[in-house]
Amino acid sequence: MAPPIEQEFQDIDTVNDWQARYLEIRNKSNDYPHRVAKYPENRNRNRYRDVSPYDHSRVKLQNTENDYINASLVVIEEAKRSYILTQGPLPNTCCHFWLMVWQQKTRAVVMLNRIVEKELVKCAQYWPTEEEEVMMFKETGFCVRLVSEDIKSYYTVHLLQLENINSGESRIISHYHYTTWPDFGVPESPASFLNFLFKVRESGSLNPEHGPAVIHCSAGIGRSGTFSLVDTSLVLMEKKEPSSVDIKQVLLDMRKYRMGLIQTPDQLRFSYMAVIEGAKFIMGDSTIQKRWKELSKEDQAPRFEQSPPHLARTTTEKYNGNSVGLEDQEQMGEKINTELSTKVQDTMDGSTESTTRKRLREDRKAHTAQKVHQMKQKLSETERKRKRPRLTDS
Repeated sequence: MAPPIEQEFQDIDTVNDWQARYLEIRNKSNDYPHRVAKYPENRNRNRYRDVSPYDHSRVKLQNTENDYINASLVVIEEAKRSYILTQGPLPNTCCHFWLMVWQQKTRAVVMLNRIVEKELVKCAQYWPTEEEEVMMFKETGFCVRLVSEDIKSYYTVHLLQLENINSGESRIISHYHYTTWPDFGVPESPASFLNFLFKVRESGSLNPEHGPAVIHCSAGIGRSGTFSLVDTSLVLMEKKEPSSVDIKQVLLDMRKYRMGLIQTPDQLRFSYMAVIEGAKFIMGDSTIQKRWKELSKEDQAPRFEQSPPHLARTTTEKYNGNSVGLEDQEQMGEKINTELSTKVQDTMDGSTESTTRKRLREDRKAHTAQKVHQMKQKLSETERKRKRPRLTDS
């Protein structure tokens, strides 16, 4: 194994200095203009007001009146790796999401969050379930079909057929969904994470001959940053002397393309642990992958103690191809307030707590706005049905 990285990890861990190391990275990170994200017409395309793509690295939608999507192209030339890091789609941006996947010739989507986390909606249901099988996105001209679903204990792999309705051309997109990674947290173990990462890597979806893989969580910076940092660091170890890889510098380089990658000291610490463990494979331990699979217990029954991977309550109403769930306003308010107070108590002191509080406020606003929009859609549909003339037997 690369002694410098292990030694660096041990030195920080011994004195529990991850908070200081995390703040050092934050202070060294440059800020770049992100004006387009703040345009009035783009505000409803952002899940969080404080997470915006930089102007110089944002992904631009092609052949559309508005080319904006909250997504960043992260390019690490030395590793020959490129990723699109993006937020979890909103109900009104699912169509833009699939347009981006098509235009960027993406082969895989890596999803690191769940639709609902602790009773807050963190992402729209942008792909079809077994119940509906097909979703239409007429705004941008795409149809998504579920081809297959392979459910493991902590992740699910979907094969999706993405069809361009106008041209009739279709492609198969692999959808890798990590279902047990908590928001602002870390996976259960480096072994389970690496088992998932190598599943994605072995598909070839991350290779440079394909378009950039789309990586997302809720904001597209914390869990997404962790995934991309570990993968990039391991690729660099394969290409050059492993001991020369500087994880902190790799993260700083990635932060030039998207703000805020890695959101907590714990995520930074976990990234080091995963790289150290993953390097064992690169250094020639041919049995390590089998051990990762055994330790991950991927073949056990899935566990969804906190919330299901999909919205638990849905109706047949559609908006932008999305099945929308409806709850009573009183229940919704109570759940949001409970979640807010609980999560704030669990956050750490200092600047990380401030960041977390901001995220929780944004989650609450996005959750409320989405529910209000869904209710308006439902009421509007009900009104149209009420005004529709009845057909009677002649």
